[in-house]
Amino acid sequence: MPPHGVVFNRRTMNLTHPLTTTTFELPGFRVTKSFGVVRGIIVRSRSIIGNFGAGIQAIFGGNISLYTNLCERAREDAFNLMLTHAGQLGANAVVGVRYDATEIAQGITEVICYGTAVYVEAETNR
Repeated sequence: MPPHGVVFNRRTMNLTHPLTTTTFELPGFRVTKSFGVVRGIIVRSRSIIGNFGAGIQAIFGGNISLYTNLCERAREDAFNLMLTHAGQLGANAVVGVRYDATEIAQGITEVICYGTAVYVEAETNR
């Protein structure tokens, strides 16, 4: 079970957080306060050299690892920004987590991670 009063801190949370979920409830916990929507937004582009390298990979087919790594870093950064936003509001969990991406110009993409910031407490068995 995660510790009571988990503090959002980018340095201590790598790819996930024990109190984040794509669902709207956390089994074993009850929501005591809702802080509303929180989000993390990151805008990324690939350099000309990166595009050239990815083009070479595309010729041979398969996974284009340069783009895969770029996408994964953008999602992780957006997720961590969302957690920071939630922590600033006093939340210790985020439910209903979602991602979206939009190309805002050729080769430039916005990635957003969003959810509902909440404060949860462990349910006690009666």
